[in-house]
Formats: sequence, structure tokens, C-alpha cells
Amino acid sequence: MQRRTPPPPGRLGRPRSAAADAAILEATRDALVDLGWSKLTLGDVATRAGVAKTTLYRRWAGKNELVVDAVAVLFDELELPDNGSLAADIEGVVLQFAAILDRPETKTALMAVVAESTRDAPLRERIRTSIVDRQKRLVLEGRARAEHRGELPPEPDPRAAAATADLIFDVTAGAVVHRTLVSGEPVDAVWVRRFTGLLLGGLASAG
Repeated sequence: MQRRTPPPPGRLGRPRSAAADAAILEATRDALVDLGWSKLTLGDVATRAGVAKTTLYRRWAGKNELVVDAVAVLFDELELPDNGSLAADIEGVVLQFAAILDRPETKTALMAVVAESTRDAPLRERIRTSIVDRQKRLVLEGRARAEHRGELPPEPDPRAAAATADLIFDVTAGAVVHRTLVSGEPVDAVWVRRFTGLLLGGLASAG
């Protein structure tokens, strides 16, 4: 009698499909633009993505988590350009950030989840880990590059370095989100240049 070879470790169950995930997240963003937050349902997203509703529930506990992840992948597109100076690098990434915020799907999704998070602590934590913490990499990359160029002095204290990175992120993200989504003013090259000058003035003073 032929013996059956057991499956290798880690291969049990149905593997998660990256293509299905991408389709679901794209369908979520499209549905938000078409329907708005209040009318969006996981059933509608499943139909648009061409997957079973159970597929969504295996991946996300509910609408809040799904929408956060749908927004997070947009911000993962951000890259810190190497434009030769810290000022030029900051200007480049801020313009990228503003362009992402200006998309209809980003505006709808981000404003909705932020509003919901004011009364939902787990959602607020998911926003922090899925969006905020992941994008702080840009600040750390920029700081390291500027130190290597000699534009900023090294910060030997790890706690102080982390606190500075948090502050830079908060100031930058807060200013751009407010101008784009609250004030409704353009984040153009002139505004970005002035903002960058203000930010670098603060960094020089702190150094």
C-alpha cells in the first residue's frame, strides 16, 4: 500500500491571494467614492471585487479595518526621493503626500476612519500601526541621509532621536492634512518651499 506524503509545514489551508487582496482594497476605495461611508457594506465590496463575502471576513473583522487597510496601501506608495539636499528631499515627499491626499478615494476614506476613530480605540490603534508607524520610515530615512551628508548633526540619544522623528512626522503630516482636507487649499511648490524652510529652521534650532 502506497504511503501518502504529508504536506510540508506551513502549507496547510488555502494560501492568501495577493491579487484578491489588491482587488478587495481597490473595490473598497471605489465603493467609498460611489457610496460614502454610511452606505458602504462588505457585501458591496465583495461584489465589486468578484470574491465571496466570506473571503472578506477571513481577512478583516469589519468595515473599519478594511477601510484603514485600503487607505494604508496608498500611503505605502510614498518614497523619499534623493534630490541632493534635505530641503529638496522634503519638498519631493511632501508633494507626493499631498497628491495622494488629493485623490477622491483618499479624502473619503481618511476623513471617515478618522471620524470613526474618535469613538473607537481599537480603530485608532489600527490607524496608528497601519498608517502612521509605517510612514515614519520616511522621517528616519531622511534624517539618516541628512546626517550622512553633514546637513544635520547626529542625535546619539535613541530616545531623543525617536521623539524628534515623531515630532517631525506630526508636524509634516498635520500641516499637509489640514491644508488639503480641512482648509481645502492647494499644496503647491510655493507652499511646500515655505513649509520646508520653516521645518528646517526648527530642526537647525533643535540641533
